[in-house]
Amino acid sequence: MPSPPILGFAAYSGTGKTSLLTKLIPILKQRGLRVGVIKHSHHDFEIDYPGKDSYQLRLAGASPVMIVSPYRRALITEFSPQRQIGLREQLAAFPVDELDLILIEGFRHEKFAKIELHRPGLGKDLLYPHDGSIIAIASDRLLDTPEHLPCLDLNHPDAIADFIFHHFFEPQT
Repeated sequence: MPSPPILGFAAYSGTGKTSLLTKLIPILKQRGLRVGVIKHSHHDFEIDYPGKDSYQLRLAGASPVMIVSPYRRALITEFSPQRQIGLREQLAAFPVDELDLILIEGFRHEKFAKIELHRPGLGKDLLYPHDGSIIAIASDRLLDTPEHLPCLDLNHPDAIADFIFHHFFEPQT
């Protein structure tokens, strides 16, 4: 079975990547897609906490620790020592068998199809001139972009979903 398409959302922090994805994912699901997400974080994070069995097991030195219930599964793997993470390694560990599309938040310096999110009011430079893997820009203002690079309305996730369907799931003529 071929791997599902991978589409990233690249932007500077504070541009609204997670906000857009939380609106976009239900639209994609309503259209019949099974969607998975990999989110890159620059910060340390905990998904379990003191007092929970999984936390105690991890603190005792177990890695990985998998927590399973009839509702969900979580796999916690410690990286010791700390290391750079790459998207390819994360995709290899990601369960893709029941997915139609994988959305990536972050990993903007790696090469894979991405939609750039841009808000001119934030005063940040556009990423696309330095990243040939950007396939569209979603902005809260109309931008003068090259002809091959569609400018999508960041405030209309339905239009962004239409672009995704056209780009990845409709036969190209």
